[in-house]
Amino acid sequence: MARRQTRGRPQTEMREIENVQNKLVTFSKRRSGIYKKASELVTICGSEMGVITFSPAGKPYSFAHPSIESIANRFLNQIPAQNDGVDTLVDSYRRLRISELNQKYDELTRQVKAEKARGKVLNRITEARSGEGWWEAPMEELDLEELKQMKVRMEELRRNLRSSISQKNQGATSLQGETSNQRNV
Repeated sequence: MARRQTRGRPQTEMREIENVQNKLVTFSKRRSGIYKKASELVTICGSEMGVITFSPAGKPYSFAHPSIESIANRFLNQIPAQNDGVDTLVDSYRRLRISELNQKYDELTRQVKAEKARGKVLNRITEARSGEGWWEAPMEELDLEELKQMKVRMEELRRNLRSSISQKNQGATSLQGETSNQRNV
């Protein structure tokens, strides 16, 4: 069987970007991508790494683990790698902390997804009840939190009604007083 030939992703020609602004933007994006890959390599493999780049404007940028000085010294063989246990302790604490933060991040991500799903369900329920007011919602379908929110809304509605009624009564009594004064004249 012959394989079907597809065009696939077209190759872009590697050449220097002429526009200075585009060059700086591309440099910034590519630099962050390289640093991300270097960080992943350090995290996954536990390696030591150093990356130094200079922007088209000549500004230096670096990424290194554990530090740019230790990487440069090790590369130049000025100071051989010393493992006195302190770095290992710091690295193990750092890995533990990263692991904890990753677990928290995963849990928060799950919670956000659950809340988004809950929001979609609530939107569907709200759209289904488009002609009804929030006060007409069937109480059996509401959970405890929704019932508490409904109670707060009802109390607010009651306060607003009382306020409106008292304002109308005051306006009505003042009008009655004026009309009775006019009759007496």
